[in-house]
Amino acid sequence: MKRVLLLGFVSLLAACGGKTFPSLCANQVPAPAACNTACDPAPGATSSCPGGFHCSPDGKCDAVCTRDGGQCGTDYFCTLDGHCVPNGDSGGGGGGDNDACPAVHFTAMKTTPTVELLIDQSGSMNDPYGGGMSRWEAMVDALTNSTTGVVKTLADKVVFGVTLFSGHSSDADPHMATDCPLLTPQARALNNYPAISQLLAPPTKPIKETPTPESIDAVVADFAAKPPMAGSPPIIVLATDGLPDTCLDANPNNGAPQDAANAATVAAAQRAYAAKIKLFYLFVGNNTAGDHPQRVANAGAGLDPLTGKAKFYVATDPTQLSKAFNDIVGGVLSCDLTLSGQVDPIAGQAGIVTLNGNTLTYGTDWTIDNDGLTLHIINNACNTLKAATNPTVDAVFACGAVIF
Repeated sequence: MKRVLLLGFVSLLAACGGKTFPSLCANQVPAPAACNTACDPAPGATSSCPGGFHCSPDGKCDAVCTRDGGQCGTDYFCTLDGHCVPNGDSGGGGGGDNDACPAVHFTAMKTTPTVELLIDQSGSMNDPYGGGMSRWEAMVDALTNSTTGVVKTLADKVVFGVTLFSGHSSDADPHMATDCPLLTPQARALNNYPAISQLLAPPTKPIKETPTPESIDAVVADFAAKPPMAGSPPIIVLATDGLPDTCLDANPNNGAPQDAANAATVAAAQRAYAAKIKLFYLFVGNNTAGDHPQRVANAGAGLDPLTGKAKFYVATDPTQLSKAFNDIVGGVLSCDLTLSGQVDPIAGQAGIVTLNGNTLTYGTDWTIDNDGLTLHIINNACNTLKAATNPTVDAVFACGAVIF
């Protein structure tokens, strides 16, 4: 959302109209320097007029006001492209020009991401990891510690699910996989901490193999069968401590067999992304993995596996592991707010945005995308938004800034 905090907006739209204002280009002597510069008045065209000017219907740069010039009078304000628009705050209540073009309010509705934790349950997770813990014990603690575990702290803000993955190999032929992939899931849900804690508690422990590509595919199929709620972006966090196996070869070792297993994992991450599920890669331990983590991370982010630079995570001790999980899930919680209506990205900069009743400053606390569809809460305001249990965000735009 892309905690992953995503907010949508419902707009209450009103028709614009009312008071007109004289052109500075036609009435001010001397006229501003940019007046009458040729521009493209077509809807959606990129403005070639300088700041403070807009393109008039006759294809010339024009302005009816300056930001500090007072030309708009009471109950109107001057936008960054030289329009006078109602400020929606006359307080008069009943009649007048401002009633013909009231301000437009966008009210935030909180949504949450859906995160599937795909956890390696292979035998090497029993290896020592520091702090008197094995890799497995550190994994369980990073997720479910009653004070610091990421599932514990974000259970009310993230829809969490868990899939443990492993498999068996034959005693007669160590390359032959059986029960593959062997998956132990906990269904995705909000406030899922008790169930996930129970799943990971003893006697649950590491088993044997690491059939990673087939396990990714199984989670993708599960998302298709049980999609997240509307507006909740699906995420896979793959946490594993070594190079992958496959169900075709439970112990590929080195060389071409391992290359094939690595490539199969990259392809599975690409299939996840193609299904609109972003995959994050967390490498647990200090084994050698070459460029495999980078390639999987690239594929999971929709980038070229060989040339992409997607972030991947490496944790070599329990402290780093806990931080990595919090960084991944906390990074998915965003402060990007998607508007259900479209705002002119220039005129929209004069809007009034409040967070929990406190007015935010454009450029310091919030910005708007060039598409006019996405509001970004930034810097300290973003931290406040993420920390709030039930944040209230209100965005008010003069109707002249709203594209109907």
